[in-house]
Amino acid sequence: MHRVLSGIQPSGDPHIGNYLGAWLRWVGEQVPGHFFCIVDQHAITVPYDPADLRQRTVDLATWLLAAGLDPEVCTLFVQSQVREHTELAWNLNCVATMGELARMTQFKEKSEGRESVSVGLFDYPVLQAADILLYQAEQVPIGADQRQHVELTRDLAARFNHRFGDTFTLPQPTFPAVGARVMDLQLVDKKMSKSLGPAGTLLLNDDEATTRKKLLRAVTDSGSQVRAEPDKPGVTNLLDLFAAVTGATVPELEDRYSGKGYGDFKGDLAEAVNGVLRPLRERHAELSDDPEAVTDILRLGATRAREVATTTMQTVRERLGFLR
Repeated sequence: MHRVLSGIQPSGDPHIGNYLGAWLRWVGEQVPGHFFCIVDQHAITVPYDPADLRQRTVDLATWLLAAGLDPEVCTLFVQSQVREHTELAWNLNCVATMGELARMTQFKEKSEGRESVSVGLFDYPVLQAADILLYQAEQVPIGADQRQHVELTRDLAARFNHRFGDTFTLPQPTFPAVGARVMDLQLVDKKMSKSLGPAGTLLLNDDEATTRKKLLRAVTDSGSQVRAEPDKPGVTNLLDLFAAVTGATVPELEDRYSGKGYGDFKGDLAEAVNGVLRPLRERHAELSDDPEAVTDILRLGATRAREVATTTMQTVRERLGFLR
């Protein structure tokens, strides 16, 4: 049994890309030794409202439980409730270099055009490394856009081990085969994101009519053939989404809609998406009626996580030469 760490920011209403790209895999692979962390400290690297952050943290936990994470099996917790995350991050800061962090693609993207950015935005890959290494995670299920951060984590772990003795496990990134990158419905060359606007994003808390409307208005391409081709990125995007929610292959879907127009294809896709999301939305509504029960689950998860985190930090302090 591998130890696994996955994290997600409470940065707003989650969308179908979160569900298909990560959560379904988390649910399917959860066993004791899997840690799922809501990384609220990463969420404060940009301007935010504290009350909104608290609400979004609980709501995200509610969605994860609705998706099927079982607190009797895995450990679901909030990053800020385990203080060893920030302690280890500082220790790793003294191993990381400015050059490494300056090369991080996501930092370049998020800081572009800004006159001033927080140190936290620059440094958050080190906190992410601490999140992973604190639990001696062997595997980190990620999307392709996080590959660089896991590579940095491995580099920092190897450097620390070389300088101070074997301390950290070097984690391996793992990638889902389907649904890893759900693209925006309007800007089909970009990964689905709330920041791109609501029209191209299928939010989990959308009602079924809104979901259907967004899919019917999704960008397609010239012509009418339902084919996945390089010059048909819109249709290819929708075929990938259809495959992710049904389990059918793209060639099977191409055969099914051979000779049919985009209208039939999009209508059936909307029904399939709503069918997959319906039980998730219903379970979320049930859990939302008792938010205290959700926060109790998070507190229990933090207690479990701390048991592992404190053991790791005892070793780290010893390796670094700190007094007991």
